[in-house]
Amino acid sequence: MKYVVVLGDGMADEPIEELGGKTPLEAAKTPVMDELAKMSEIGMVRTIPEGMSPGSDTANLSVLGYNPRKYYTGRSPLEALSIGVDMKDTDVVYRCNIVTLTEEDCPYEQQKIVDHSSGEISTEDAKNLMDAVCKELENDTYKFYVGTSYRHCMVWENGQVLELVPPHDVLTQVIGQHLPEDPILRRMQERSYEILKNHPLNLERKAKGLNPANSFWFWGAGTRPALDAFEDIYHKKGVMISAVDLLKGIAVGAKMDRKIVEGANGGLHTNYEGKAQAAVDALTKEDYDFAYIHVEAPDEMGHQGSVERKIQAIENLDQRVIKIVKEGLDASGEDYRMLVMPDHPTPIRLRTHVSDPVPYMLYDSSRKRKETWNYNEREAQAGGIQKGHGWDMMSYLLS
Repeated sequence: MKYVVVLGDGMADEPIEELGGKTPLEAAKTPVMDELAKMSEIGMVRTIPEGMSPGSDTANLSVLGYNPRKYYTGRSPLEALSIGVDMKDTDVVYRCNIVTLTEEDCPYEQQKIVDHSSGEISTEDAKNLMDAVCKELENDTYKFYVGTSYRHCMVWENGQVLELVPPHDVLTQVIGQHLPEDPILRRMQERSYEILKNHPLNLERKAKGLNPANSFWFWGAGTRPALDAFEDIYHKKGVMISAVDLLKGIAVGAKMDRKIVEGANGGLHTNYEGKAQAAVDALTKEDYDFAYIHVEAPDEMGHQGSVERKIQAIENLDQRVIKIVKEGLDASGEDYRMLVMPDHPTPIRLRTHVSDPVPYMLYDSSRKRKETWNYNEREAQAGGIQKGHGWDMMSYLLS
C-alpha cells in the first residue's frame, strides 16, 4: 500500500454571494475530485488546536501528524531549516517578508499594506533587493537569509520572541499600530522602506505596472524546532513536494526527503504537473511509502481576495495534480490511499486564515464505495464524518 496527501493550502472558504451562495470549492469544476468523492469517505476535521493561531505552520504540522501543542516553536525556524540556517538554541528567527506599501506622501507609520507578496516577486529580484538593504542593516547580531519569492528570514542572536502581526492580516490597513515595539526592529523596517522605495528595480517594476517590493515586514518569531523523525513515528519512508520554505523546513525537521521541482514557485502559475509526477515517481519507481504534495496557490489567491483566481487554483489542483496522481498510481497496479484536504480555510471575505474545520476526502483504491456526494465544505459537513483532531489524520490515513 502507498499513501499520498494532496494539500490545497487555504482551499476551504465560506459561501460567497457572487457565486450564488457557493464556496470556491463548490463552484470550481473539479470532475476528478467529485468522481473520487463517490468512492471515498468525506468529512470535516479541525486542524488548529483551540487557542492557537491558524497559520500554515500549525495546520500543516497537524496534517502531518504532529500535534502543534507539543511540537510548534514558531513558523520562521521551520523555514530557516529549509534554507540551511544553522540555528543556536539562543537564536530567535523571524520571517522577513518583502511587502508592498502604498508610498503615500506621509510618514512610514501612516502607510498601508497593499500586497503581502509584492506581486509574487521572483526569488532573483527579491535577492537583489535583500542584498541592497542588508548591506546596511546586517551585523553580528542581526543576520538575513534569502528564501523563496517574498519569504525570507532574519536571525536575531540572543533575541526575543515578540508577537508580531502577519502582513496578510494587515492588508489595506494603516500599519502604525502593527509595527514592532522593539525600536531596532521598527527602525530596520523603516530603513528598508527608505532604501527600497526608489531602488532601480522597484522603479522598473512600477513602470511595468507591477507592485514594488518596498519594505521589510518582520513576524512569525520562534526558536529552533525539535521534531521527531516521521519514519520513527509512522514507520513509513516519506517525501515532501512543495515550493515553499515552510513545508520544506518541516520536512527537514521531520527527516523526510524533499523533491525540488523545477518551476514550482508557490504561486498560481506553478509547475503543478511536475509536482504530481514527482510524487508518482517517488511512490512507483523509488522506495518511498508516502508522499505529501503541498500546493500553495489557493491560499495565495485567498490572500489576494480573488474569487476567480482561487477557483482557477482549485481547478488546477484537480486537473493538473490529482488527476495525474490518480492515473499514475492506478497504472502502477499497487493499492494506495489518497487524502485530499486543505490545511485551513482562507476566506476571500477576510483575506486571511481562520481556525474553522476543513473538509477532507479519503480515497482507498482497495475499497470500493458507492456514494452520491461531491467533495466540498457543504456536503462534507452535511453527510460526512466529523473528526476532532487534525493530527490524528495521519495515523488514520496510514492505518
